[in-house]
Amino acid sequence: MTTTAQLSPGQARIVDPILSQHARGYRQAQLVSRQLFPLAPVAAYGGKVIQFDKSSFRLVNTARAPGSATKRIQFGYQGAPYAIVPNSLEGSVPRELMRDASVVPGIDLATRAVNTVMNVMTLGEEVACANMARNAANFDANHKLALSGTSLWSSATGTPISDVQAGREAIRSTVGLYPNTAIISPKALKNCKENPQILDRIKYTGRDSVTTAILASLWEIPNVAVGAAVAADPVTDAFGDVWGPDVVLAYVAPSGGGDASANAEEPSFAYTYHIEGMPMVEQPYWDPNTKSWVYPVTFDYTPVLSGMQAGFLIQGAGN
Repeated sequence: MTTTAQLSPGQARIVDPILSQHARGYRQAQLVSRQLFPLAPVAAYGGKVIQFDKSSFRLVNTARAPGSATKRIQFGYQGAPYAIVPNSLEGSVPRELMRDASVVPGIDLATRAVNTVMNVMTLGEEVACANMARNAANFDANHKLALSGTSLWSSATGTPISDVQAGREAIRSTVGLYPNTAIISPKALKNCKENPQILDRIKYTGRDSVTTAILASLWEIPNVAVGAAVAADPVTDAFGDVWGPDVVLAYVAPSGGGDASANAEEPSFAYTYHIEGMPMVEQPYWDPNTKSWVYPVTFDYTPVLSGMQAGFLIQGAGN
């Protein structure tokens, strides 16, 4: 049987272009972090985050008188350092799953192996982004709201519409743009479905349930997504909601849709910096010990906050 030797770290990687393209376009429906932290390619494993103050979000008067100097702008400024974290994981196709064990697995089996790896990697990405977006220490006093007692959305006196409107205004007043994205936890969505303020607003619409589309209309935020992912605690192994009980509002730079990457120089709440060309799938190799074909997948990335005044955190909305 012909085998493929593993390459040493000092050698150039041999990339499977078809499977790498598949990995770059891989999506899980319940994962929403890229709606808040769009992928932005970078060339170096370390550097400075391109950060944006409020002036970066505002329009510039480009008119000029004949013969006068042309205005010049700079995209953001060099902020906190970032370091791309290398992430690699291998998926395998056991010989027993193949009709002909003497050849490299077909594209279907190879894709399944890559999908299994990407399931794990993108969940890790989701957790990293959610932890950063939900960290109250990352927001100033004017861009966060901690709910408790009678202000909880589960309370009859809770006001989710008013709270989100306050968050919208906080963002607009500092960056000149309204948020275009809201990530809401499943428990917060449940509380919205039962909240008197929301039910009173929709009682004459003929709607019998509260959906993300209704919330998008009530909140005047075009993209409302539910962070439904769960992950096991590394210590207790107990499952918990990745987005906890919180809601995050933000202005996020459009990425162009589909698999298009965002531009790190575009003002935005956050990005996921990743090395250009990743995720990538290397050529498979035969492992005689496990009698399997192995597909190494590499996705080197790190989430960064690039425009904190373009975000607003509502804590405890799902309590």
